[in-house]
Amino acid sequence: MAEGAPRTPFTAEQAADRLYIIDARNGVERRILLDWIHATCDDGKPAWTSLDIEDGDHALPVEMLQARLDGAPSREVVPLRVAWRIPGFDRDRALKFRHLIFGDPRHPGALRARLILLRDRRRAQILVGKGATLAALRERYCRQTGGGAGAGADSPEFAGFVARQAGLALDAAERGVRGSRYKVPRFVAYGLRTSPAFRAALADLSAEIGRSANDLYREARPLMKEVIARPSALFLDLRARLDRMMFGGYAPAMEIDAVELARLRAVLREHPTAILFTHKTYIDGATPSRLAYENDLPMLHSFGGANLDFAIMGGFFRRSGMIFIRRSFQDQPVYKLVLRHYIAWLLAKRFPLSWAFEGTRSRLGKLMPPKYGLMKYVLDAAHATGTRGVHFVPFVTSFDLIRDVEEYAAEQTGRNKKPESLSWFLGYMKSLKEPSGRIRLDIGEPIVIDEAPGPDDRRALEKIAFAVAVEANRVTPLTVTSVMCLILLGLAPRGATSAELLAAIATLTDWARARGIRLSRELETGDQAALSATVDTLVASGLLTRYEAGSANIYSIDPDKHPMASYYRNIIAHHFLDRAMIELALFELRDAEGGNFNAAFWARIDRLRDLFKFEFFYPPRDEHRVALEAELERIDPVWDRRLASGASGAAALIRRCQPVVGHAVLLPFAEAYSVVAELLARAQPGEDVDAKALLDAALVEGRQAYLLRRISSEAAIGKLLFENGLSLMRHMGLADTATPEGLVARRALLAELRGLANMMERMRLTTAALADKVAGVDQ
Repeated sequence: MAEGAPRTPFTAEQAADRLYIIDARNGVERRILLDWIHATCDDGKPAWTSLDIEDGDHALPVEMLQARLDGAPSREVVPLRVAWRIPGFDRDRALKFRHLIFGDPRHPGALRARLILLRDRRRAQILVGKGATLAALRERYCRQTGGGAGAGADSPEFAGFVARQAGLALDAAERGVRGSRYKVPRFVAYGLRTSPAFRAALADLSAEIGRSANDLYREARPLMKEVIARPSALFLDLRARLDRMMFGGYAPAMEIDAVELARLRAVLREHPTAILFTHKTYIDGATPSRLAYENDLPMLHSFGGANLDFAIMGGFFRRSGMIFIRRSFQDQPVYKLVLRHYIAWLLAKRFPLSWAFEGTRSRLGKLMPPKYGLMKYVLDAAHATGTRGVHFVPFVTSFDLIRDVEEYAAEQTGRNKKPESLSWFLGYMKSLKEPSGRIRLDIGEPIVIDEAPGPDDRRALEKIAFAVAVEANRVTPLTVTSVMCLILLGLAPRGATSAELLAAIATLTDWARARGIRLSRELETGDQAALSATVDTLVASGLLTRYEAGSANIYSIDPDKHPMASYYRNIIAHHFLDRAMIELALFELRDAEGGNFNAAFWARIDRLRDLFKFEFFYPPRDEHRVALEAELERIDPVWDRRLASGASGAAALIRRCQPVVGHAVLLPFAEAYSVVAELLARAQPGEDVDAKALLDAALVEGRQAYLLRRISSEAAIGKLLFENGLSLMRHMGLADTATPEGLVARRALLAELRGLANMMERMRLTTAALADKVAGVDQ
């Protein structure tokens, strides 16, 4: 197609009975389009009307168009627009922030447009949108709006509808020139207000709460302005530029499998889709949008908390596709109704959604329990509109370093979280410039909801959320950072030589590869140069220390960095959970005397499941047992016979588990729980549990326990760990009003947790003693 030519050429015969709608922002654009109309029509007086089809919550000036909609039903309405090209833009998409002041070069004003035409007329390309007959438009109007005030030629509502349909047709034509990344919703508030389903819902709510429908309608209009995102091409480009700045400390290219990217492209094109990302840092919400932009996928509507809607940045993100949600709106029925119908509108129009299904950033590294709010609204909207085949796509971003982790470690020890503000944002952006390694993206298999469950089916909602979480965990890869933190925390306070580390990394990656666990590129390929570069980054950040003065380089983690290192360890802990539970059960049986060892083994597994049920996602017991047996089979094909042989068989199985990882995975949880259990065990009969006071005291007692080395690491001191410990004890019935019998049970649990921690300390000593063997060093 030649520069400046329309997308669809017309013959004079085709143009015989046609009404042209000129979408012109100024007289220069109008003149260009009128010249084209007259050049393509034999009729000296073609029918046309001109207006600027803006996307705003107001009536369009359609008086002239209204007067021209009185033609025959077969008359075709054809929209026209000028698309302004930017020289060299497709090469690097180098829009500048100055365009916020001087305007989008794709939408020049009259003077700027004249100057462009003087330099290069080919930059003005005529777009011809797909036409429709007046009869088809009237039928579409009645179908989408229920008829409104009528579909006759004298109806201003119908004229406004025709103008908006012209704008949508031109947007589709423009995407053929600019790309799918600029597919943005238009006329959303208008579409909601005129929707029969929305009006019916308002009427139902009016009857339910006893307020007039008109009153509810007036309340809904400003809420639409608050909720609805208003993305535009300029702000999508500027957001992409901001995303690149956010990732300035990371390697320029994000790692992603080409097959997974192709699958995602097909899903977004063919199905109503929501990308549900795991949430470790403020910027991981930007990785799906960055991926979409850089690969010309449809833009994503992301959800963010209203706390981020501040100063200039709130407007910026809203214009680039973010939907700000109030943290609590249970008692705000009109807000809930507007949000639900907005989501339904986006689903129906195939605009993909994106949010953190954990609801907030994980302060511990491991996947948090999913929040059901947004997922429920999406499913309720799909149920109400009959939308089938909603695809929930798990999306995992892995970072070598996360700048938020130091903040998390401080928060967990009781320091208040800094409130978000513009100055906070600028400081955070500055911190992101520090070298931080690589970013890897992993996309799970979609969880497909053929038919959305009803609003009251909470069990179905929980199953869907659980399936998303399990798939997200499955595609979470082992990275150099997470594996090194696992190894070094397991050895601490001992360090490890380079040779020991490399041998341990090789052992764990071989173990993971045999089980189909994903590996980062350095681990998968064994690229020593890339691995060394990542390690250098970790050392430079202070997460790892490297001692180079001796005969061998020694790596370790300073004790005050253990809470940060445990965060990275926790990201992959679920991959090692089955192995850890097996090891702990075997260590206990190694010292047992007689009895049914097989039954004792599975009883211990069940107890460990119960103790850590608030930390990890488990499959049903029968499925879990099958997985555990498969892991035992990999450890030793004759594991069942060894186990039946008693303590010696358990010891033999432990030797085949080297290096053991159970203590590295579960020790902080057992130690943290023991702090809470000790505080509960000190209570007097009749004393009630004040949760806040208990958790505050746990922070103090945890520090004391660490100084007395009753717990081995500051990684076991944290509000969330203590909260989960208290949840466990509530579940066990040990956090009610203290009774003599209850205090006995509390002390028994405390003894059990301390015994478990002591056993894991013996596991650590075993690992340290065998470290030289693992490295193949004979000392």
